[in-house]
Amino acid sequence: MKKPTPDELREAMGQKMADILGPDLRVVFCGINPSVYSVVVGHHFARPGNRFWPTLYASGFTPRRFSPDEDGQLLELGLGITNVAEPSSVAAADLTNEQIKAGGKILRAKIEKFQPQVLAVLGIGAYRLAFDAPKATLGLQEKRLGDTHIWVLPNPSGLNAHYHPPQLAALFSELREWVEE
Repeated sequence: MKKPTPDELREAMGQKMADILGPDLRVVFCGINPSVYSVVVGHHFARPGNRFWPTLYASGFTPRRFSPDEDGQLLELGLGITNVAEPSSVAAADLTNEQIKAGGKILRAKIEKFQPQVLAVLGIGAYRLAFDAPKATLGLQEKRLGDTHIWVLPNPSGLNAHYHPPQLAALFSELREWVEE
């Protein structure tokens, strides 16, 4: 992947990114919103320092460590990617609460259409806002979207210093083990 220029990153602000969705998915991983870096290179979780791809591998979701430019191959493993909010930004903190709430409505419609086994929301704050669940904790949620279970995981962004790689891998592994049961 080529490294985006500063001009390309500025131009990508507020742009949308295509989802990786399809029928019969086991898990759809749902980021908060795409980074401008990801929009420019055209691949999810592409920003250097994002721990999504190493965590997927360490938790057993992928047979090897995928790079962001292989994101389309997740469908073959029964995995998908979407976001709560569609507009890209430098950091998720740049989003307004209204953007996250509006994104939650769009997200629910996508999930109702594709009906994956599990929607894994990567970011508890975004989940709480988008799903009006202010007291939600990590893990399996009581709330469902039709037949789709909802599981909340920490945001794997390198900007999230609350969770280190081994903790992320353990939490993602819990979801994988639950799905495989």
